[in-house]
Amino acid sequence: MKFYITTPIYYVNDLPHLGHVYTNVAADTLARYKRLSGFDVFFLTGTDEHGQKMERQAAKEGIRPQELADRVVVKFKELWKRLDISNDDFIRTTESRHIQGATKLFEKIYRGGGINKGRYQGWYCTPCESYWSEREFDKDQECPSCRRPCEWVEEESYFFRMSTYQEKILRYIEEDPAFIQPGSRRTEILNLIKEGLRDLSISRSSFSWGIPVPIDPKGGVIYVWFEALINYLTGCGFGADDERFERYWPADIQIIGKDILRFHAIIWPTMLMAAGLSPPKKIFAHGWWMVKGRKMSKSLGNMVNPHQLIDEFGQDALRYFLLREVPFGLDGDFSKEALINRINADLANDLGNLVSRILGMLQLYTDSKIPHPRGSEDGFQDIFLKIPMEVNGFMEELVFNQVLIRIWDLVHSTNEYIDQKAPWRLERDDPYLSTILYTLSETLRYIALLIFPFMPNTARKMWDQLGIEESIENQGLTSLTRWGVIKPGTRTVRGEPLFPRIG
Repeated sequence: MKFYITTPIYYVNDLPHLGHVYTNVAADTLARYKRLSGFDVFFLTGTDEHGQKMERQAAKEGIRPQELADRVVVKFKELWKRLDISNDDFIRTTESRHIQGATKLFEKIYRGGGINKGRYQGWYCTPCESYWSEREFDKDQECPSCRRPCEWVEEESYFFRMSTYQEKILRYIEEDPAFIQPGSRRTEILNLIKEGLRDLSISRSSFSWGIPVPIDPKGGVIYVWFEALINYLTGCGFGADDERFERYWPADIQIIGKDILRFHAIIWPTMLMAAGLSPPKKIFAHGWWMVKGRKMSKSLGNMVNPHQLIDEFGQDALRYFLLREVPFGLDGDFSKEALINRINADLANDLGNLVSRILGMLQLYTDSKIPHPRGSEDGFQDIFLKIPMEVNGFMEELVFNQVLIRIWDLVHSTNEYIDQKAPWRLERDDPYLSTILYTLSETLRYIALLIFPFMPNTARKMWDQLGIEESIENQGLTSLTRWGVIKPGTRTVRGEPLFPRIG
């Protein structure tokens, strides 16, 4: 079973921000879950490095655009490493494999009659590398996305005949309700298509930093948004590795931010249709993180630096907060106060305290060794054994916060079980004490494996403290259908608190 998941490639003229983090943490969580479920996962991310904005910024700094790209791409790779993002590949649009594949797709669409030559006249936003019609922005001629001034552009251009695919893409979306998620985004795209699709200018001759139009030596370069989308193909082998491409395409899911939905839900699938290729199976557009109800932006000075958050609170606390605080797909409001509250209540008081409590009892009563159970706690065990099916349903729908709520139900149930059984009241040679402590050890195994996709570093720490030799990455979720997996006699190690309280 294969599972191909992508996030957008990020424009290297911008520094990575919380929105980038949100997308990649969500994708990483799903990728890790699918690996535990036995899938052959291919998780792709990368950087978009062409376009007029890059050329202008490089000229301003007195360096070549490639030098600028090489310098900034390191910042994305460093952040993904700090967040424990488990991408299987990282593609750059300046790589030869991408240039080769993008050129091949352009030629394929052209030969099929999907591209012709004309003249472009209209508004263009250089920071967003986006074309806009007059009906799409206000009298101040500002970009609807970034609210910066647009430029009037007139030039010879090659056009993708997107309008000819209006009925086909409309029918495709209407017949497959799962293609665009959540449902509100699907409705938005359907309404846009019904307003009428225009042919898309896909070449630029006013600058040179890009992939040359392959069918015309004087045709300029391919429009960055047309070329960049092709990374989802070139990243899995299109134009370079046919076997890999045949295995993984079409993508099972592409997770994006809602601000780039129209590119991915209209332009991208019509490009694929024109090339005779299948669209991705699902496109999921999540919401934005706001600050006091306003979108984060440099001009407002309300950007949140992810590196500072990791330095102050740790990678797993940030990962947990992003996927627990707001239902995935909706907008959320970020504040340090909310993050600290989650850390103190959920991570320190609930999870951290439970781990410390159980390992402390093992240290006190059994010299830190997992005891042999003398019986079973069937009623309590059943609470855990039914969880995998529930979690799988939520994960298929990307309802991450509900998965975490159910995991924390297990945490609370375990704390209640300890209070009810009161093992400290039993004699040390009481057989029932061994059963209780073994049961508690198994609960930590369950919880560690369930939280691994969300908080991999924390789960590894729990795994190590339980003394389980086989790495948690090599565990399968099928092990959660069986009770009694942890071996009696295993030596545990009570470590430092997983999440010290803040303040």
